[in-house]
Amino acid sequence: MRYEQVCLGSLAHELPPNVVSSSALEDALAPVYRKLGLNQGRLELMSGVRERRFWDEGTPPSVPSVRTARQAIARAGLEPGQVGALLHTSVCRDCLEPATASIVGGQLGLAPGAFVFDLSNACLGFMNGLVTVANMIELGQIEAGVVVATESGRPLVDATVRHLVSKSTNGLARKDLRPAFASLTIGSGSVAAVLTSRRLAKVPGRRLLGGAVRQATEHHALCRSAPDQGFAGEAHPLMDTDAEAVLQNGTQLAAGTWRALMAELGWQNAGDTKLFCHQVGASYRRQLFAALDLDPKNDHPTLDALGNVGSVSCPISLSMAIDEGRVLPGDRLAMLGIGSGLNSVMLGLSWA
Repeated sequence: MRYEQVCLGSLAHELPPNVVSSSALEDALAPVYRKLGLNQGRLELMSGVRERRFWDEGTPPSVPSVRTARQAIARAGLEPGQVGALLHTSVCRDCLEPATASIVGGQLGLAPGAFVFDLSNACLGFMNGLVTVANMIELGQIEAGVVVATESGRPLVDATVRHLVSKSTNGLARKDLRPAFASLTIGSGSVAAVLTSRRLAKVPGRRLLGGAVRQATEHHALCRSAPDQGFAGEAHPLMDTDAEAVLQNGTQLAAGTWRALMAELGWQNAGDTKLFCHQVGASYRRQLFAALDLDPKNDHPTLDALGNVGSVSCPISLSMAIDEGRVLPGDRLAMLGIGSGLNSVMLGLSWA
């Protein structure tokens, strides 16, 4: 997968206002900790997540998405009417119907001929969205497109805490905590990217070079949400995650995708490539970098302060690094995405 005409026009992000520490979550889980004889500090120690952020209660994903998409369009030097596609790509959405992209697009003033739709693929949605818009640009169908995502972790975290506390009075065992542990690391955030043709790009040297895709969907059952109940009733957003199996098989999949990316782009070695990864936990990060033979000093992690922000994790790490001046002219960048399913997309960029 190679691109000649696609540039990264801009990125924009927004962090939610409410900071929730892992110790505060453990306070809420006090009945569970007493029941199982667990020590305070276990959550941060095992996950590497010191805190995460939540939107104000009742905030639908479309509200931050409108803001980040509008900011990204302005940063790219474009008018909304020049946007040929708007994809909303987070796990979280306002409702089953219509597409959250329609709610966002309806407030941005896009051209009548723009593509507007949701694209969902667990934590990989944003990366799939970048590929989809890049393909449209490379084919000449559009000259600019927006990929936007807003994740809201509060409902999942709150539901998980309530579930575990309720079970603490009825035969809760340590094995019951394991599938729910990953849900306690989830955070919130919003990010948007604008891709453009080289003709429209403010900085034509900021190119999306291409990428690689790999799948291991035989492992689709390792991380699952509660069933989608559609219009039949209120869904309870609980997750069941086999963290050890995700770690083992996800790392293997990522290693294969990384090798394919290097071969596709003709990169002979990782060198000082700046890395922006989907982030699940501290142990996953250590094992991933060891398996890919990458230097952690080239990584730009946000896990400790944001937690696992689903499809937002990888791009918001890049957006924050750009805004903080940690991405410099001449840098080579790699975005490493992986999502439950298991699926992986990795992309290479030049920041010329």
